[in-house]
Amino acid sequence: MSAARPLTTLRTIAAIAALPLLTLAACGYGSESKDNDTSKVAAEGKKLSADTVRIGYFPNLTHATALVGDQEGLLQKELGGTKATYSQFNAGPAEIEALNSGSIDIGWIGPSPAINGYSTTDGKGLRIIGGSASGGVKLVVNPDKVKSLKDVKGKKIATPQLGNTQDVAFLNWIAEQGWKVDAQSGKGDVSVVRTDNKITPDAYKSGSIDGAWVPEPTASKLVAEGGKVLLDEADLWPDKKFVITNIIVSQKFLAAHPDVVQAVLRGSVKTNTWINANPDKAKAAANAKLQELSGKPLPADVLDPAWKSIQFTDDPLASTLNTEADHAVKAGLLKKPKLDGIYDLAPLNKVLKAEGKSTVDDAGLGVK
Repeated sequence: MSAARPLTTLRTIAAIAALPLLTLAACGYGSESKDNDTSKVAAEGKKLSADTVRIGYFPNLTHATALVGDQEGLLQKELGGTKATYSQFNAGPAEIEALNSGSIDIGWIGPSPAINGYSTTDGKGLRIIGGSASGGVKLVVNPDKVKSLKDVKGKKIATPQLGNTQDVAFLNWIAEQGWKVDAQSGKGDVSVVRTDNKITPDAYKSGSIDGAWVPEPTASKLVAEGGKVLLDEADLWPDKKFVITNIIVSQKFLAAHPDVVQAVLRGSVKTNTWINANPDKAKAAANAKLQELSGKPLPADVLDPAWKSIQFTDDPLASTLNTEADHAVKAGLLKKPKLDGIYDLAPLNKVLKAEGKSTVDDAGLGVK
């Protein structure tokens, strides 16, 4: 794979043409959303140009910047008297719909739904304004059935959903092995079984699948059930980096409230700095938020390895987004999208400069 997660199934070629890559954003646990206004810091100080900013994210470790920023009040702190409210989404299409309808203003989301959200609005709906995370995707297999990469041929391997970020990556990897699989049916030299992440561990335990190409924490859940990591997707990318979570904003909100957008980005950058400087505390904060949202924390044998495989970065890794779109086109799941203008990184780069950090690049896909 040259320079590669929540989350709607592409059921027919016609549907794909109409809704390219309307998919899970990396780790799908359903399709509903949940409002959860639980900021740890009160809105205090000078109010910005909006009374409130509505922020969406997934209850998922690859969205830990948002989890930690919410849990620790780091995002609210930068917003001052402008109140941050939070909604959790279990699927990318639901978050994109919320952004387009004005139910949220800013969101953490995976690359496939960001591409889809931009393409299906003719470039008028959203902008990607920052990065958040890289990595955290693995091919985990039953070591009794699959002992090497060549043994994947002929096996039943799960991905989260037809056309989602991991599905596209796995189909691309299969093609690079010289094997043939029909993208729609998943049938061929490998049986690609589209399985919701929340039931993939049970499918693995029952023996109905031989492994899965999945994001964290599902990958580590499979390892806890006796699975073996056969391949880390990061190893397929230059510098072991590929986008798994971006920050998006409604173009209307960006135009109307640039100061609020910049404050959220400042909070995100400071949160990532804190995460990387305090990994154990950050991991605990993310897990505390997950417990608050789901009623149950991740156990250590899942949390610890999952956390280690994710890199938290302000860089949206724009070149890898373009490559992921190319992989979807090659698999026949997406018509070639026009991604020019999908990024507006000027607000982020202003924040990064002020924080004494290096600026980031939009790979030629920024607003002109």
